[in-house]
Amino acid sequence: MTTDIIHPSLILLIGALLLPFVRGPLRKPYLLLVPLLTFFAVLSISGQNVLFGTYQFMDWQLVFGRVDRLSTIFALIMALVGIIGTLYGMHVDRAGEHMAAWSYLAGALGVIYCADYLSLFLFWELMAFASVFLIWFRRTDKSLSAGYRYILVHAVGGVILLAGIMLRYQAVGDISFDLLDVNHPQLYTYLILMGFCLNAAVVPLHAWLPDAYSKASFNGAVFLCAVTTKTAVYTLLRAFPGMDILVLLGVIMALWGMIYTIMENDIRKLLAWSIVSQVGYMVAGVGIGTELAINGTAAHAVAHILYKSLLFMGTGSVLYMTGTTKLTGLGRLYKKMPATMIFTIIGCQSISAAPFFAAYVSKSMIITAGYETHLVWASWLLMFGATGTFIYNGLKLPYFLFFGENNCSGQTWQKAADPPWNMMLAMLIGSVLCIAVGSFPVLLYSLLPYPVEFNPYTMYQFLETSQLLGFAAVAFFLLKKYMTPEAKITLSMDWFYRMGGRIFMWIVRNPLQWFDTAWGEAYRVVGLRPLMTVSKFWSWFDWHGIDGVVDGFARLVRGLGGRLRVLQNGQIQVTIYYAASLVVVLVMAYVLFQFY
Repeated sequence: MTTDIIHPSLILLIGALLLPFVRGPLRKPYLLLVPLLTFFAVLSISGQNVLFGTYQFMDWQLVFGRVDRLSTIFALIMALVGIIGTLYGMHVDRAGEHMAAWSYLAGALGVIYCADYLSLFLFWELMAFASVFLIWFRRTDKSLSAGYRYILVHAVGGVILLAGIMLRYQAVGDISFDLLDVNHPQLYTYLILMGFCLNAAVVPLHAWLPDAYSKASFNGAVFLCAVTTKTAVYTLLRAFPGMDILVLLGVIMALWGMIYTIMENDIRKLLAWSIVSQVGYMVAGVGIGTELAINGTAAHAVAHILYKSLLFMGTGSVLYMTGTTKLTGLGRLYKKMPATMIFTIIGCQSISAAPFFAAYVSKSMIITAGYETHLVWASWLLMFGATGTFIYNGLKLPYFLFFGENNCSGQTWQKAADPPWNMMLAMLIGSVLCIAVGSFPVLLYSLLPYPVEFNPYTMYQFLETSQLLGFAAVAFFLLKKYMTPEAKITLSMDWFYRMGGRIFMWIVRNPLQWFDTAWGEAYRVVGLRPLMTVSKFWSWFDWHGIDGVVDGFARLVRGLGGRLRVLQNGQIQVTIYYAASLVVVLVMAYVLFQFY
């Protein structure tokens, strides 16, 4: 245990607090300095196995820092996306937006490094309340509504998580954040799992993700796509490896996200749905729970952050330069945005697990782990989902965005161009990392929690992947006319949320309002009138009874006081008169007493 380590979250939080005071030409260098310091702080403690930031709070031992191989790999990729995301949005002249992004990232690093549930919950809520501003900073009516829905859902998830933490503490008297007994789950086990699964967008708790991420600001979405779901995957890896139900849930996520991505028209909502699908592979890997599956889950989380942030930067550039994200209002942009096209295609090939791109070296680990544990059905369905991923992300998105029919309006076409230099540089860095990870997997494998004995570039693996991608390409071009984007709204489980909201409002406006009105009328007739009668009686009694006695006594005291005041008015003759009269009375009384 050591106490001389500076927590990386502290650097981000202090940096966020000081940011409004840094103005002028110093603002942009400062924007890069803070995430760079955070990354080097994470790098400085990598490779260690220590605890730091330990404090005694009441009866609880709080541990804000736990460094091991699992926390290190997630912290490194989070700190790296902090640099890329800040660079991408460096020209944004809103200090509040950068402050929200850094606070959000600080919450994620706090969750990754903490070793107790109390600290985890504090950082968990910091993530939720900081990230909602990245949606609101889009400054549209839809983003405002989406932000409210987002924070409401995550507040409910936080309450569920807190209930699980409290029940666990009551049962075991311990708040340490570590592996739970997944073979003998209790109520608190399921509540904690539900809290984590909501942030991981596990179906059916996923509807908030495509709703919110597609409404976020162009640079806020880069942080959102990387942080919340992958931080939740980390917590699942830490507490629930080997939980059987997660295999089924992960497979459902992979297929569910694939289906809705194929139908989507909004390019950023398409990417948001693909997050649901890709996180499904990670959730399934956690459920499988072997060393290979855990390695594959951690590796796929890193690869996903790289290629998904790259894709959101590419589509964010389209939004920033053209003002629209609908495929039905875009097309042929390779003529206007050639560099953005190249970077986006690299991201598309990376998410598709094409050889020499990022996901190729991670997704195959999870599928192979399923085969090794005889979960053949799960691995086959995940492979089918991977084929769909290539169709909707590797082919549909770049084709209709950059090469398909030109649906741009005259104004959109005129505004279209490659974005500013800082956005281009951020996309270049993301592209290089995606290719580096896919081409030299040892760079990634050396950071994984367990020793890796897996070679993704066997001839069998290479040929199998190539055949699947080839089949998907043929299927796309044969069925292309059925995949043409349409201006329509796709509803998922959010339909139930929306209908539930409508039912709730109907209940409030009709039976509850009627009951409130009836209760108010009954109170007025049955309760208010007798109360007013009693009040009138007490008013009369107070006026004639209590006030009469009090006023009479006051008049008596007032009269007596007037008499006594005569003795003090300075008239000496009156005083002598009363004194002489008193003496005469006393003498006469004495004489009469002696006579008798």
